[in-house]
Amino acid sequence: MSANSFGSRDTLRVGDATYEIYRLDAVEGSARLPYSLKILLENLLRTEDGANVTADHIRALANWDPQAEPSVEIQFTPARVIMQDFTGVPCIVDLATMREAMRDLGGDPAKINPLAPAELVIDHSVIVDFFGRSDAFQRNVEREYERNRERYQFLRWGQTAFDQFKVVPPGTGIVHQVNIEHLARVVMTRDGKAYPDTCVGTDSHTTMENGIGVLGWGVGGIEAEAAMLGQPISMLIPRVVGFKLTGKLPAGATATDLVLTITEILRKHGVVGKFVEFYGEGVASIPVPNRATIGNMSPEFGSTCAIFPIDQQTIDYLRLTGRSAEQIALIEAYAKEQGLWLDPSAPEPVFSEYLELDLGTVVPSIAGPKRPQDRIPLSDAKSAWRAAVRDYVPGDSVQGPTDEASAESFPASDSPAISHGGSGDRPHPAKLDGGRPHRPTKVTLSDGTTFELDHGAVVIAAITSCTNTSNPYVMLGAALLAKNAVDKGLTRKPWVKTSLAPGSQVVTGYFERSGLQPYLDKLGFNLVGYGCTTCIGNSGPLDPEISAAIQSADLAVTAVLSGNRNFEGRINPDVKMNYLASPPLVVAYALAGTMDIDFENEPIGTGSDGKPVYLRDIWPTPEQISAVVSESISQDLFVRDYADVFKGDERWQSLPVPTGDTFSWDPDSTYVRKAPYFDGMPAEPEPVSDIRGARVLALLGDSVTTDHISPAGAIKPDSPAGRYLQEHGVAVKDFNSYGSRRGNHEVMIRGTFANIRLRNRLLDGVEGGYTRDFTRGGEQTTIYEAAMNYKAAGVPLIVLAGKEYGSGSSRDWAAKGTALLGVRAVIAESFERIHRSNLIGMGVLPLQFQEGDSVESLGLTGEETFDIIGIEQLNSGTTPRTVTVRAGDKEFQAIVRIDTPGEAEYYRHGGIMQYVLRNLLAKSKS
Repeated sequence: MSANSFGSRDTLRVGDATYEIYRLDAVEGSARLPYSLKILLENLLRTEDGANVTADHIRALANWDPQAEPSVEIQFTPARVIMQDFTGVPCIVDLATMREAMRDLGGDPAKINPLAPAELVIDHSVIVDFFGRSDAFQRNVEREYERNRERYQFLRWGQTAFDQFKVVPPGTGIVHQVNIEHLARVVMTRDGKAYPDTCVGTDSHTTMENGIGVLGWGVGGIEAEAAMLGQPISMLIPRVVGFKLTGKLPAGATATDLVLTITEILRKHGVVGKFVEFYGEGVASIPVPNRATIGNMSPEFGSTCAIFPIDQQTIDYLRLTGRSAEQIALIEAYAKEQGLWLDPSAPEPVFSEYLELDLGTVVPSIAGPKRPQDRIPLSDAKSAWRAAVRDYVPGDSVQGPTDEASAESFPASDSPAISHGGSGDRPHPAKLDGGRPHRPTKVTLSDGTTFELDHGAVVIAAITSCTNTSNPYVMLGAALLAKNAVDKGLTRKPWVKTSLAPGSQVVTGYFERSGLQPYLDKLGFNLVGYGCTTCIGNSGPLDPEISAAIQSADLAVTAVLSGNRNFEGRINPDVKMNYLASPPLVVAYALAGTMDIDFENEPIGTGSDGKPVYLRDIWPTPEQISAVVSESISQDLFVRDYADVFKGDERWQSLPVPTGDTFSWDPDSTYVRKAPYFDGMPAEPEPVSDIRGARVLALLGDSVTTDHISPAGAIKPDSPAGRYLQEHGVAVKDFNSYGSRRGNHEVMIRGTFANIRLRNRLLDGVEGGYTRDFTRGGEQTTIYEAAMNYKAAGVPLIVLAGKEYGSGSSRDWAAKGTALLGVRAVIAESFERIHRSNLIGMGVLPLQFQEGDSVESLGLTGEETFDIIGIEQLNSGTTPRTVTVRAGDKEFQAIVRIDTPGEAEYYRHGGIMQYVLRNLLAKSKS
């Protein structure tokens, strides 16, 4: 029960029901707050207990100074938690392990139980092994169950063992789309109370729910576990960026183009750690699917959230997606009663910073080749690719239009299916205006199809990821473009691996109702699964002949996907350059087969009548798309597909379910193993100690992502993780992915820093998970093997990095693996919000170079021995602002990035899980 210091407790009557609410207008100053901060204010009013949440916290939020730098800590208690299986499995493994630790320390294991609703959607495990065939979905699902049976049985046990934990089985949809279409409540009801639905998730794109007015964001699995166990999330009252939208999108521009434009603007402006809130007359013209697409990309521009207030568009969407009339009535009544309804005539809220975009200026765009914020107008795509590709190919293969006489000779391939074009082994000379890398390579597929592959070839074209598959306008736009292309006689190029992975079964429903699925099928965009496939690295292997050609000729081939992430090494190990695009453009690039095309001035292909076909000839109009959307999508599709969403198909229901409060670990399992975090943990924390005699495990540059730190893609046979699996009897064909094996710490430790594109500057010109081992005279070895040698020698480790360390997905294993390798501290120029928090959650100290300092400016080589002095001040209950770092004969001050008292408590306990366990242990014994 809230302390109710402001007398805000009241009742709200909606129809025949009455709810207890906490009125925002009881607090002076609340009316001027942005929508997002009003949600936080209600959260504090409802959870005020005089200790974690006090009247002073509430006043501080109500009196928020929009120009102040964040400094006031508050405790945010999310209403629910959502997970996907890659990040969710280790969460449930940790909860199962905590139950055993609680028992071993003399407490009640049943106290380890979700106290807030927690839902997990299995969507990250399907891999595109089969494509371009009518049975691709069925075959991929079969392989998914073959690979993941152990994990799925474990999750079924969790669903029965833990209260308030539900699992959406495989083959249903992508977590974020299932969330906005069905799971999100918008307004929660519990124990007679009505309050805003707030939700944190173990995937950074949880922010997709911001599109329907739900405040939430991605957290590490570590924080999610604590939230499930009733722990509030410690945060600073943020700055809020107001983003005003005016005008309307022009014909030809899609929601994808809009979100790429917004991503570019916000990344340039700088919104890391800030809330972004959209307002202005243009908001009313943006349908919820477009809002959700924008919210989804919040991690790409770096904000904590990117939210739209509730309005009539929200209500219409909730009605369409099958929410009950009672729920919709409550949402509208509550939002209007609490001042959470978007009223265009009301005074504009106060914001910390202001941005503005005229929607009419948005143009068709793509982004790449390795960062989602690097937007390229489609009109410049060809020239941008030509400029970028030179960074991905050997210099001697770059030939201008006059280089014919000096064309280099290349060795013949060992593969009988591959030969380099031209006379003998010489590549065709480049004859294209402006010059470009050029190395045509002949490929013969197993069915006898022969073609030439060259730099820039699009070898993957994937309609995938929650970003766009939740949006019927771009999905049906792609289907209409496919129809127009088929009618013209166009086909996809034979080297393009095409795939369609919708975010929910509703998409298949409206494709079938519109009669457009056969046209997608004819271009190879057959259904391959309902899940996050290509965007997470589950693109599956290319045809072996194509893969061999790429590797033999070192071709810089490309992937085009409708996803949100395109980091190096993420999409497919054979593909160096990755571009984000709308679903219609994904189809277009599958038809073209190359990035080296100017869609405005060059034909996309030749029609069956022998005439050139341009992209403009097959691009559907907004009116055509809207007409098909209106005719094909209705409430009954959503009601039907979500009627029994937790039941699953016959495969799911036939899985044997283990029983018991604690899990029976299989010592031979290579998927699910008991985590080591609580081994030997005392009931009381030991004092924090300074770090002395540390060595550098990795010296890294700017924009190192969690993909670089903890890859989710394929496991290479000759990697430490691959060798571990083979030693445990797993055949290479059954390796599955790193993401699918996150429940096994032995695999994940070996996968940490193992990304094939990682550049450790301790080594010259070497990519991948390697370092120098100074216990062995500085010799080159894998990062895992070096870390084990350091651990055996009792040497602590640190990581040095540049700007934006840990950007990307909110991947808990990027922090867990770092800690288990023996890394005690990371010193970087700046951190991504979630990863910094996760490092603390695993007992790793995040330190930041002072302004103007860097590895380069301080002359650090990474060969020094490091001492970090001053951390022990935490034992007295205070957090030092800086600590002294001694590196060889150099000394400098580093900023301690433990930003709140709550984070200091986690670090003192050795991590957030240890803190929570000790607290629950004390309560169970009291």
